[in-house]
Amino acid sequence: MTFQHPARKGPDGERGRFERLAELASNFTGSPVFAVFCVGLVMLFVAVHLAGLSAEWQILVGDSMAAVALLLLAMLKNAERRAEHAIQRKLDAIARALLEQQEGECGRAHEDLKAAVRMEERL
Repeated sequence: MTFQHPARKGPDGERGRFERLAELASNFTGSPVFAVFCVGLVMLFVAVHLAGLSAEWQILVGDSMAAVALLLLAMLKNAERRAEHAIQRKLDAIARALLEQQEGECGRAHEDLKAAVRMEERL
């Protein structure tokens, strides 16, 4: 196991299974379907307590809410790190392109800048 930035791609330039899963999960957790699921889970939590069901049911619903919250935290952190990496790459590309332009050149830095403009869609 390696502790790399989540936006870093593998040696072949492709995203791994976790990166693809994290992207899908991030998209799902931002959807209206997931919001309805969360509202339903909270309503279930309230209903179990109001109905006075056994402690096992209360623990089950409470643990479900805790698990969803933990997963959301992990997905949020992953998405934040990928966005941070994309922004930093863009800023680096802009700085290199500006330096090249000052020196009167138009080369590799301009190509890097073009590639970085929409890179968050590829991460």
